[in-house]
Amino acid sequence: MAGVSAERPEDDRAADGHRSDGRSTRWDAHRARRREQVVDAALFVLARDGQDFGVDQVAHEAGVTKPVIYRHFGDRAALLDAMAERATDRLMERLMPAIYDDGAIRPRIHRAVDAVLGLLDDWPGVDLLFRRRLPGQRGEVVDAGREFIAAALTGVLGGYLDELGLRETEFVQVWAQSLVGSVQTVSEWWLGGRAGATVPPREVVSRHLTALIWAQIDGIARQYGMTLDPEAPLPGAPGPR
Repeated sequence: MAGVSAERPEDDRAADGHRSDGRSTRWDAHRARRREQVVDAALFVLARDGQDFGVDQVAHEAGVTKPVIYRHFGDRAALLDAMAERATDRLMERLMPAIYDDGAIRPRIHRAVDAVLGLLDDWPGVDLLFRRRLPGQRGEVVDAGREFIAAALTGVLGGYLDELGLRETEFVQVWAQSLVGSVQTVSEWWLGGRAGATVPPREVVSRHLTALIWAQIDGIARQYGMTLDPEAPLPGAPGPR
């Protein structure tokens, strides 16, 4: 990436705080763009260098100096937080439409599973952020993202179980956490085995994970005397259709 010009000192910016000519707003926009530039560069370096990811390489890729990075992020941990937040946001963008869709059940599951694998496929190295494998990473952002996904699944699964006449909050919470954990574990296994071609292709993994999750939903429904069509939306009331 091309280099950029030096930034003004913090005290110069503070001195402009009282101005109403829009210069402060423009500077805020510039700082936001610079942060985005650095985060993009950091994710590129992470994809290229993996565990060897470092601030020196990020500064070179972004075309800035290390002090500029530390001015924006404070320390390496804050930069890693920003990277994890960007990766988590991208995952949410792909995952939430599938979770909150009201279409057929099994295709929804497949889209959600493939969204996770697709992100890891498209953004090499972000699994290290999700697994908190980088030195200095705090992990709060990743934990918050996982809990958000689990909470979303809890809401969806709770709606399914309401239709089946089962209202056990603890069961739904455990189920949601188990689904998040199983998809994460299988994803890590798949990523780790791709280099040696020891794992199936992405589409095969997505298909089998979908089948396993659907089997759970179908099995619970059958316990309550209900037969679900995997290619149809969830019925509006308990009982076979």
